[in-house]
Amino acid sequence: MSPQLTVILCTHNPRPDYLQRVLAALQGQTLALSQWELVVIDNASTAPLAPRLDLSWHPQGRVVPEPHLGLTRARQRGFREAQAEILVYVDDDNLLAADYLEQVQQAFSQHPQLGVAAGKALPEFEAAPPAWLPEFYSMLALRDFGDTTTLIPGCSPCQHYPDQAPAGAGMALRRAAFADYWASLGDDAARLALGRTGQNLVSGEDNDIVLTLLNRGWDGAYLPQLQLIHLIAARRLQPDYLARLNFAASQSWVQVLDLHGIRLWPAIAPWTVRLRQAKAWLRLRPWQSAAAYVRWRGICGILAGQARLSSSHTNRPCRWRGIPKDENRRVHSRSNAPS
Repeated sequence: MSPQLTVILCTHNPRPDYLQRVLAALQGQTLALSQWELVVIDNASTAPLAPRLDLSWHPQGRVVPEPHLGLTRARQRGFREAQAEILVYVDDDNLLAADYLEQVQQAFSQHPQLGVAAGKALPEFEAAPPAWLPEFYSMLALRDFGDTTTLIPGCSPCQHYPDQAPAGAGMALRRAAFADYWASLGDDAARLALGRTGQNLVSGEDNDIVLTLLNRGWDGAYLPQLQLIHLIAARRLQPDYLARLNFAASQSWVQVLDLHGIRLWPAIAPWTVRLRQAKAWLRLRPWQSAAAYVRWRGICGILAGQARLSSSHTNRPCRWRGIPKDENRRVHSRSNAPS
């Protein structure tokens, strides 16, 4: 019998203890093993994963190597390998709740036009987080929008990015919808570069997926019954890491919105970037606290993104209240940040 759902676990040089916990959570799913398959995409890991992973517990579990480094490449390979009509992408630090796959199957069967969905991603910190960290939760792909389901209707063209749009952690997709995304991607170098690659912290592919599917008429959803634990390693709590992440995420946020005709900030001349960064430095006073420094690096990322915009673009009205026009206000990417 063909599986109804495929879990695609993309990983590159994973932490063994985290990966084992991810697999244990999958092994504990309430959905019968006969109804889903497991495809682990080994994305150019230094030491091949296949000899080190025991997937004997799953009759439809296998490791597939993908030698080209990058999340986009890994996801493409997973899409090609999957046999089911519903796909669930799981990161190598995501612990799915026991009924996650069963809830996904039920939601997609009840809503034929649902193309993409995700739910709550709650943190488990390896080390005690600083008190100011909640300000940057969205940057770490931590999200909890409450217990009310939110349906996001398809829109063409989309004038804004939905507040509760699905993130990449535990993202569930209908195969036909995701096929639309890959078909639209083609050889577009700018969009292909939105996914993270190795230690490159650029993130924007998830936003691109959501906007593409909504623009093509598919619905999205925030489903609170879909819950996972996001394991946050101690290194990801360091201010320097968070600052680099905020810069990369903010820059790609400006870029991906612009690729879809949504411009919340004007184009600026590249030569003005340093001056603007200096002005933001004086206003935000990043030398006073780690949080202020991380905040400032996010503004620097926005400015870097603005410097890459074409001045010929016709601005659309800013309708998303979650992103202020003032470049000196705090802005975080809504995308799934890299591990």
